[in-house]
Amino acid sequence: MIKLIKSTFYKEKRTISQLNSFLKRARQLSFGEQCIRFQNDFAKWQGRKYCILLNSGSSANLAIIQALINMGKVKKNDMIGFSAITWSTNVMPMIQLGLTPIPIDVDLSTLNISNKSFAEMLRQYPIKAIFITHLLGFCGNIDEIISTCVKHKIILIEDTCESLGTVYKGKKLGNFGYASTFSFYVGHHMSTIEGGAVCTDDEELAVMLSLVRAHGWDRNLTYMMRSNIRKKFQVNSMFDSRYIFYDLGYNLRPTEIVGFLGRMQLKYLDKIVSKRSDNFNYFANSLYKKNDLYYPVSYDHIDLISNFSFPIVCKTKKIRENLVKRCRNKLEIRPIVGGSIVEQPFFKKYFGSKKFSKSPIASFIHDQGFYFGNNPELTIKEKKEVISILSK
Repeated sequence: MIKLIKSTFYKEKRTISQLNSFLKRARQLSFGEQCIRFQNDFAKWQGRKYCILLNSGSSANLAIIQALINMGKVKKNDMIGFSAITWSTNVMPMIQLGLTPIPIDVDLSTLNISNKSFAEMLRQYPIKAIFITHLLGFCGNIDEIISTCVKHKIILIEDTCESLGTVYKGKKLGNFGYASTFSFYVGHHMSTIEGGAVCTDDEELAVMLSLVRAHGWDRNLTYMMRSNIRKKFQVNSMFDSRYIFYDLGYNLRPTEIVGFLGRMQLKYLDKIVSKRSDNFNYFANSLYKKNDLYYPVSYDHIDLISNFSFPIVCKTKKIRENLVKRCRNKLEIRPIVGGSIVEQPFFKKYFGSKKFSKSPIASFIHDQGFYFGNNPELTIKEKKEVISILSK
């Protein structure tokens, strides 16, 4: 059986050895120096000014929505667009926090929102923000989407959890919008077991995200940020300041273990991205270009594709049914991410009766798609076996 992932970490034995040494000498394991150093290192790698490390990618999605509300950039009942194919916890925070999620159908050729589908929904609904998911390492015409957002004063947030390292028109995905979320869960590009982050260039947002992450207090801010917020709220007592809560927040803090693992794995990230890109091109050359069973995904517009998992969208349900049987005990496969969110029970419960709850292309992919793992430890023999399984 060729598994989705082989190891918890890239260079697993070395990483575990380093982790053991760290645990023996660590003075604290709650949020501290390792987390702060990772934030600085990852922001530099990504090309953003600020990185806020959290305990998961789902928490990153929750934190950014709460931060936007706290800052008054969106308010209750505002309509927020999202990619119709995404993960559940992109959408759940919108519902939990009183916003109205508007699904935007994807393009079959990219599995992502296009500016055309975005503009069409914008003509129908007063969308205040859009949360785009760069699915599986791919993207649509994000530069055109930005132009539409600027024209209509719409906030753009990027879910980059599955596209860490993908480069579009000379810029890494996650650097186009107001902010971007990332996941470091096991099996993603870089593993800290659990972990996630939000990146942004906006200092005000970075401060709010740090407050949201930790109960609404200021303990994990930089000295200057902390001084500014205490001055704003006229908090003069050092004693009282330890239990001042400035806005709505949660406990979404990561541990020092997450920060340490992130720093170790970040050293390998360029190599991980390169291997995933090479694997993708190997599979695409056979499964997309030499096969008529599937709809190929377009990627020629992408400079470097850092593919999370390889998607297959079958031309008929029967083809998918046969392939699912064929892969059993040979190749581990999954539905394409969360599938069409509008088909999920939680979305139907709250918004299934609404006019905007239809996304036909997402539903088509939901019914006829699946993916198999692309990880940097795949061997040539395993890659050839995948091609053999899926080419018949």
